[in-house]
Amino acid sequence: MHAEPAQTGPALSELVCIERWNETVDVVSFRFQAGEPMKFDYKPGQFMTFVLEINGEQVCRSYTLSSSPSRPYSLMVTIKRVAGGLVSNYLIDHLQPGQRVRVLPPMGQFNLVDIPAQKYLFLSAGCGITPMYSMSRYLTDTQIDADIAFVHSARSDADIIFKSSLETMANRFNAFKLSYALESAAASLLFSPKISFDIGRLTAQMLQTLVPDVTERTVYLCGPEPYMQAVKVLLAELNFDMSQLHHESFATAEKAARHQLMQANSPTETHDNPQAEAFTLPIFNLAIGDRSTKLTQGQSLLEGIESEGLPIIAACRSGVCGACKCQVLEGETTSTSVMTLSPAEIDAGFVLACSTTLTSDVRLKL
Repeated sequence: MHAEPAQTGPALSELVCIERWNETVDVVSFRFQAGEPMKFDYKPGQFMTFVLEINGEQVCRSYTLSSSPSRPYSLMVTIKRVAGGLVSNYLIDHLQPGQRVRVLPPMGQFNLVDIPAQKYLFLSAGCGITPMYSMSRYLTDTQIDADIAFVHSARSDADIIFKSSLETMANRFNAFKLSYALESAAASLLFSPKISFDIGRLTAQMLQTLVPDVTERTVYLCGPEPYMQAVKVLLAELNFDMSQLHHESFATAEKAARHQLMQANSPTETHDNPQAEAFTLPIFNLAIGDRSTKLTQGQSLLEGIESEGLPIIAACRSGVCGACKCQVLEGETTSTSVMTLSPAEIDAGFVLACSTTLTSDVRLKL
């Protein structure tokens, strides 16, 4: 199994579940191996897509690998039970050691190989901790003094995933600085002296206190969308260079998984929701001057612009800096961010390319 799909499309592989255990009351980790001993090749931070049959329907769901390629003979995913989560709850309720699952190869651009840094800042909340844990494991396994600041947000200390393993890392590696932002905590809460924590949701002031050199670091961000949007705002408050912000999201992984499954020539594919249905992704035409390209629903304008090799500045790639502003002349789009755009610009059809997708054929002006 390789991190990059072959030219003919990624092939489905079969893995055996060899172990499962609870991380918290509603989070379970699963460890997998191949049928025959083999090393797995992937990049720390990437995700893997499960392809399952549930109630007679083929469904797929992507989960970030919480294992590290520095320990290459098994793969691990960590899954949270969620209300109405079709695949997540199915795996937690049914997958046991000895059973087999079909998967697509690891993929994803949110990883340490494609996004190198000198000084790391990992910011996560909830199950967004999984790529950060994989990256931390990899760095502490392969580098003596990787400069890592890790700030994780959780509801309480009981909800901290990988709590024991992270504490071990913090105690063993002086350059690994671990902190928590907890919405609530017991009065008797105790952490190792090497672990910092604060009570309340993460703020700019809290982050500055926990990581005084925050503006000197490359930020890797993952968690629920509201959390990530809040972090982008507080980083802007700190005058952080948004070109040094890189983020993953569950929505991004899901979109990539759809493309990957279609490449594998599976007949149908479904969302992780209680009423999963087979679907095909619409394809729209993006015209820019005398150039045009095809985009599937969910791909950003920025992806289309860059695929044509057209000049555009995209510093933050997260809808914050405003550098990728462009104008929709014809067609319909939807945007997840309009930060830095004035009401007049919005009325005139200006959008941020990194945060805008097509809902029809579009003609664009850069």
